[in-house]
Amino acid sequence: MLIELALVGGGAALWSKLKRKRPNLAYRLSNTPSPSPLSHYKDLVHDMKNAIWGDERQQLQMTIDPNLRAEIERRNKEESRNLRLSAGATGIALLGTLFPAFYWLGSVAVIYMTRPILEIVWRDFQKKHYLSVPMISVVLVFGMIATGRLALAAIGGLIGGFLVILIRKAEDSSEKHLIDVFAEHPSRVWLEKDGVEIEVPFETLQKNDLVVVNAGEIIPADGVIKTGSASIDQHILTGESQPVDRGVGENVFAATLVLAGRLTIQVETAGETTVAAKIGHVLNNTKTYKDNQMLRGKKIADRLLPVELGIAAVTLGVLGPVPAMAVLWSGLGSRMILYGPMSVLNYLQILARQGVLIKDGRVLESLRQVDTVVFDKTGTLTLEQPSIDTIHRFGDYDENQVLRYAASAEFRQTHPVARAITDEARQRGISLATPEDTRYEVGYGIKVYLEQKQVHVGSRRFMQREGLAMPEGLDNLQERTQALGYSLIYVGVDGVVAGILEMQPSIRPEAHELIDSLRKRGLATYIISGDHEEPTRNIAERLGVDHYFAETLPENKAELINRLRHEGRFVCYVGDGINDAIALKSAQVSISLKGASSAATDTAQVVLMDGTLGYLSKLFQIADEFEHTMRNNLLLSIVPGIINIGGIYLLHSGIAASVGLFYAGSTAGLANTVLPFVRHRENRPPRIENVNNR
Repeated sequence: MLIELALVGGGAALWSKLKRKRPNLAYRLSNTPSPSPLSHYKDLVHDMKNAIWGDERQQLQMTIDPNLRAEIERRNKEESRNLRLSAGATGIALLGTLFPAFYWLGSVAVIYMTRPILEIVWRDFQKKHYLSVPMISVVLVFGMIATGRLALAAIGGLIGGFLVILIRKAEDSSEKHLIDVFAEHPSRVWLEKDGVEIEVPFETLQKNDLVVVNAGEIIPADGVIKTGSASIDQHILTGESQPVDRGVGENVFAATLVLAGRLTIQVETAGETTVAAKIGHVLNNTKTYKDNQMLRGKKIADRLLPVELGIAAVTLGVLGPVPAMAVLWSGLGSRMILYGPMSVLNYLQILARQGVLIKDGRVLESLRQVDTVVFDKTGTLTLEQPSIDTIHRFGDYDENQVLRYAASAEFRQTHPVARAITDEARQRGISLATPEDTRYEVGYGIKVYLEQKQVHVGSRRFMQREGLAMPEGLDNLQERTQALGYSLIYVGVDGVVAGILEMQPSIRPEAHELIDSLRKRGLATYIISGDHEEPTRNIAERLGVDHYFAETLPENKAELINRLRHEGRFVCYVGDGINDAIALKSAQVSISLKGASSAATDTAQVVLMDGTLGYLSKLFQIADEFEHTMRNNLLLSIVPGIINIGGIYLLHSGIAASVGLFYAGSTAGLANTVLPFVRHRENRPPRIENVNNR
């Protein structure tokens, strides 16, 4: 196999060199040395090494969750240790071939080397109740030990162990709990007792405790606000598109974030009884689709194994033992156990370089089967920052005047609504005034003095509390915008409401093009949202999405996904919140975005690292290319074997010809697995040499 890889690498490097002939002319004209064939070969080997060991994918995973570093380092050390032990066992086995006294010790060492292969065979037998292709490796290893071919047995065990590493790298078989909704909480929280604030461990929170939460902190328990008011971002849990204002007597939930304000909350449920924790419990006990999946290359190899053994048995009876042994060199489909994982790992490397983290290689095979794509609405199809849809003006004020007062009051604020207002003013070329005597009241609004005028910007109840005169007919506007999922920002000047900014959720700029591309592929599209009917329908119509489900609870999202699956659909779910995690795990393909909740990124099989949906359409195109590569893999795995069997029966060819065909086919198959690297070389980032090692 090493010889074949060397031939493939050299050939691919030469082809890449020829393909780049025209750019190299530019190198010569600019007096820059042209890359040599050896440098292309080194780059290709570097690419293949990174693909097999998943270096760049691991870096992306640690970007999302730095806590994975220890687990990844432990796994890498274990793999390195196993390889060193295998190399040592090979050395002892070679000694055993030279010195009979070492033969039994060498045999024990080789059997130890086959342990990972035996684990794969036992796992397959437990799950599928049949013997898989690795069983042949085990039989051959023990057979060669029994017949005195210890060195060959050691080499076979070494190659078998390498194949096991490839399969494990391509399949994500992690059994860890996928969600800990309290992972981002501080280890200690503040309680109010007898008018004094004391710090206690988070785990000691009990019902009726009074917990104090400040701006920028995560609410640690479900409860009721006893004092204070705050602006709270709870879309990660409930799916609401805008931050909500909460005051005394209103409910708040664990895992939501206080954007501004200060609260004293009476705890109703804490720990494992909170809404967020219950979602986590359901998630951790939900069976994932991948549990029943196997890499297609391995599946094909296992299915064709009885065919090859059957032909060999017939040949034994008809032509004798030597032709039967030649038939066993056909490798009908068995090489897919190598080609499949290698192709998967190569494409995972290509995608990692383009900012797409695929944690489970089986997703590449599943993407081609997807016929239905389901999106969460809030945070997935929409942005955090809303936009101004309409400016309603009253009295003698025009739109730009209303916007100028609002933007001047808000321009130093950092919350999403303030950014939306100031961005709109900037786009219209409106110059802002500098506010004086600013007073911000959390949960209500902001009051400033601008050019000897008192300006209020905020909610309707803020205007009413401040005693501003309200125009007539606002109830209809309030009802209409609430039904659409829009929000209203009131702007008051000198005690009178001068205008109202109608804020609507901002659709991601890439969403329209994405939905169009999915429809051109013939895929059905759905939106599932916890939002009300009207805003969900509105977003679906604006994007051209086929179907939608509104007012959906987190656990019901998963039920809807399962309903679609029971209808025979192959579902891809795209979501970003804790409330999406169960649905993500229930779908056949699950996709999230970097920056989403840890529950979503932990659960999803694919994470788009640029935090947008821009690469999703390209991901489906890459899946098409992967499918083409796998079909060629299958042909190159089967055709040489058919030629070999035909030669045995028609031309009476011997084992030498069978061996030659086997290695020629293997070389062609490995070349096919390497071709994607050559095709995507323009996306390979430049290698950065370690200066300290020079």
